[in-house]
Amino acid sequence: MKKFLIIGLGNIGDKYAETRHNIGFKIVDEVAEEHNVTFETEKLGDVASFRYKGRTFVLLKPSTFMNLSGKAVKYWMDKEKIAIENILVITDDVNLDFGTIRLKAKGSAGGHNGLKDIQEKLNTQQYARFRFGVGANYPIGRQVDFVLGEWNKEEKSQLIERLPISAKIITSFGTAGLANTMNAFNGK
Repeated sequence: MKKFLIIGLGNIGDKYAETRHNIGFKIVDEVAEEHNVTFETEKLGDVASFRYKGRTFVLLKPSTFMNLSGKAVKYWMDKEKIAIENILVITDDVNLDFGTIRLKAKGSAGGHNGLKDIQEKLNTQQYARFRFGVGANYPIGRQVDFVLGEWNKEEKSQLIERLPISAKIITSFGTAGLANTMNAFNGK
């Protein structure tokens, strides 16, 4: 049976729950809700799993804070015996317009500290990532305030549509493969 590890990046705690930086958590929460599973607090993160079309999906929200996500990713890959080609890391991206979806098979961290740590702990850039655009509507030097800021009213209303699409990407990744998922969803 094929097993997939889906990592939603974010920061733990109520004060971060509705911030742009926590879109990874929001997306895996959406997937869990659609598949009627709940997260349990485990070592280095909150974890939920479900079966879909003969595949097992393990959802992970690391509890290590964003910039130290690699430790949790490595631990759960090893614990669940999941190959690197079956992991997908979901993160925010200020270089993409709000709501834009970009899946990639590999690549640099692009200045994202969570991705940098994962790359360091896994010793490779060869893992799939799902970047969700949060836009760059902030003054020079205020990026941290922007990504740690809460969604505005317009963004919140658009998330209602974007989150279910994002959840479909997760199951497509496991059932149709990365290339087909990229073709179907990139730029949507």
